Amino acid sequence: MIIALYIVTGLYFLLMIVLIYGFQQLKEFETHDQITETQFSIIIPFRNETENLPQLISSLNTLEYPNQQFEVLFVDDESEDDSAEVIKTHLKDSEIQFQILNNQRRSNSPKKDAIKTAIHESQFEWILTTDADCVLPEKWLVTYAAFIHQHQSEMVAGPVSYASVDDSFVEHFQISEFLSLQGATIGGFGIGKPFLCNGANLAYKKDTFLSLNGFDGNDQIASGDDVFLFEKFVTTYPEKVHFLKSTSALVTTFPLKSWKEVIQQKTRWAAKSGSYTIMFTKLVGLIVVLMNLGWIFGIGLLFWEKEFLFFLNISIIKMMVDWAMSDLTTDFYLKKSKIGSHRITSFLLYPFFSTYIAFRSVFVMYTWKGRKFKK
Repeated sequence: MIIALYIVTGLYFLLMIVLIYGFQQLKEFETHDQITETQFSIIIPFRNETENLPQLISSLNTLEYPNQQFEVLFVDDESEDDSAEVIKTHLKDSEIQFQILNNQRRSNSPKKDAIKTAIHESQFEWILTTDADCVLPEKWLVTYAAFIHQHQSEMVAGPVSYASVDDSFVEHFQISEFLSLQGATIGGFGIGKPFLCNGANLAYKKDTFLSLNGFDGNDQIASGDDVFLFEKFVTTYPEKVHFLKSTSALVTTFPLKSWKEVIQQKTRWAAKSGSYTIMFTKLVGLIVVLMNLGWIFGIGLLFWEKEFLFFLNISIIKMMVDWAMSDLTTDFYLKKSKIGSHRITSFLLYPFFSTYIAFRSVFVMYTWKGRKFKK
């Protein structure tokens, strides 16, 4: 058992070192060019987002890009509040081109249906998706346009981060975990093995989406509007899927307020992992799961077999690489540390939390926007 756990720890160490190297290899994109030739159709599905839409729309109104060069397609996924009225009210005096569409349900995935509904109504070459609970940076479109101008891309993934709201542990835990995930995402691109993206900040060519038949083949899975489409693009155009590593394109969203909401979200994310098709994605997931399980077993060996030195060794190895990745991503995304006060507690909790979520995603239905789904 101890030998096996040392092997798992060694694999985890190597994986993290490779991803840290990849993160550093992918250079931050900088441009001073005001290129506005690319036209964007921004797609924003929403369901019961009255509280979040005002801040999103406020950020839309501050985008530094010619209004005739982009449109915003809001897709109402059977909202039960006055979200649509909020949009109309906040954009009534705006020069932004926008539409509010009703979601045309065709599958078991409301969000994929919403994006597909909007794509069929869109008029521009580049699709850019985000979420209703996000805030967009002023230079979002300018930065994407400059990047697209310099690269022969079919898809461009952008950075996403949580905005700090309060000093609660549940917030700090989410920020810490999310930044690690974003760090691994960038690291994958940096070593030429992209395996993740986030639909809150994702751009791709409309014609390519249609030629790849969009979400066909995975629309029975409720979530995954980003990663399954991403896998199609990576498989078909491995050299033309890029990551836009720039804080000028950094989309921010907000941590969930309760552990119940966090558990539902993570269960939803984990439930789709069994359907991933890229082998490197599966390998990364397997190593991370085994490491977390191994660390928990290490606690058992510590208490029952008095294997203090073994537990200390694997804990130090895991903590070293986890913290190294955390420092890199915190520096890039937040520019200063906002997670230090809960770092050790998050480190101790995460293996138990992630293992619980992994098992829960197999056996338990999850709730998403007031609807229940199963794996």
